[in-house]
Amino acid sequence: MSTNAHHNRDVEKDTSLHIDDVSSSEKDFAQNGPVAGADYTGAVAKTDREEIALVKILDRRIMPSLFCMYFLNKLDQNAIANARLNGLEKDLRLKGSQYNTCISILYVGYLLAQIPSNMILSSKKVRPSLYMASCMIVWGIVASLTALVKNYTGLVLVRFFLGFVEAPFYPGALYILSLFYTRKEIATRVSILYAGNIVAVAMAGLIAAACFATLDDKHNMHGWQWLFIIEGVVTVGVAIICIFVLPDTPLTTRWLTPEQRQLAHDRIQRDTVGLESSKGVRAGFMQAVRDPRLYLLIAMQNLHLSATSFNQFFPTVVKSLGYNTTITLVLTAPPTLVAGVVGILIGISSGKFNDRTWHITVMMGIAAVGFIISATTLNVPARYISCFLFASGVYSVNSVILGWVSGTLGQTAEKKAVSLSIVNMVSMASFIYTPYLYIKEDGPKYTIAMSSNASFSLACIAAAWGLRIWLQSQNRRLARDGKHTFYGY
Repeated sequence: MSTNAHHNRDVEKDTSLHIDDVSSSEKDFAQNGPVAGADYTGAVAKTDREEIALVKILDRRIMPSLFCMYFLNKLDQNAIANARLNGLEKDLRLKGSQYNTCISILYVGYLLAQIPSNMILSSKKVRPSLYMASCMIVWGIVASLTALVKNYTGLVLVRFFLGFVEAPFYPGALYILSLFYTRKEIATRVSILYAGNIVAVAMAGLIAAACFATLDDKHNMHGWQWLFIIEGVVTVGVAIICIFVLPDTPLTTRWLTPEQRQLAHDRIQRDTVGLESSKGVRAGFMQAVRDPRLYLLIAMQNLHLSATSFNQFFPTVVKSLGYNTTITLVLTAPPTLVAGVVGILIGISSGKFNDRTWHITVMMGIAAVGFIISATTLNVPARYISCFLFASGVYSVNSVILGWVSGTLGQTAEKKAVSLSIVNMVSMASFIYTPYLYIKEDGPKYTIAMSSNASFSLACIAAAWGLRIWLQSQNRRLARDGKHTFYGY
């Protein structure tokens, strides 16, 4: 059943869509027709003061907490990359591809838990704020326990369980954002969320360098052990704070007034293409897997994340420039910090112009150029510049694709939650096999990995154009049926 974002001249003031009032909403929109100033999807800019104020409140509460959670999520997850530079492989007697396996095994646990977790989150049987914060406490504890491992087997086990308990966060965070932000707003917010990942990659090297310089071999522990302990303890502390800061759902968030809760609910309902009444978690799962567009979005995000595989090996890639460990860790920061800023700007631009395809095309094209440079030259300045190109190009696209998932497959909250988790889960399967592209003997160019990343980038562009053409066809059908809210591309 479809509903639209078009009504009177003053959209926010004149229309109030109450819970599950889908059929009456359709009737109103059909009578009023398109709103003046609406773009090709039927979306309009915010003009109501109360809605603008509400979004500011949401931004102040939601974005800093999710940013910090994602920052620590990636810091704990990727600490192993910096620990490698402090002798982790030697201390645990890792041989051959065992380190690569320890990287990959995390994503096995990570993939197994994502869909069930988001189904629980959308079931209305748990408070999202308490659920997300509790998962964070557990992963912080598991991350700290990495300091106690003595061999390859122990590291594999800890990494598997770390992936399992970290899994609920990212798809859960995307689901929370999709509950509170419209299609024009969500790309910017996902880019800010994803900046937590990027800043973690940038700061991880600096944090590790400080840790190794001051704590290595103190109290009979190596620097890499202290790194896992410190980051894990900080994670637990931040998680406790997040219990009181995170939202639940638009209608149940405790730090919103009743009027703000209703407004938060209404504006998302108005913005949803093909809005349907909730039929439960199982029905939402079936709605998602039966929608063929899901599989093209999975392919697109899988190709994109395959191109981000350098993330786990970024210190190793930068070390190929020929500098010592401390300088290498410092040099990892600038490319990722620049990528974080570019990512937010791309998210803002994507939302402002309500465009996905061209943003993906340009940025993944830039990434492909960066990968090609890295694969074909040993010139140090050129290789370092390539790090800026492929990091900025690849990282900036994440928010655009995930916002596209939310806007295309959000007919019910349950379908949206399952779709986001499936796309995230299947696409992150790339992290299981891509570590094996970075063969030690292939350094310093890592020609196999970098040429593969360039291919992934170009294929991602092709997938984006395929979905654009598909949604244009569906929009023409919606227009023939008299609808006024359309899919964005």
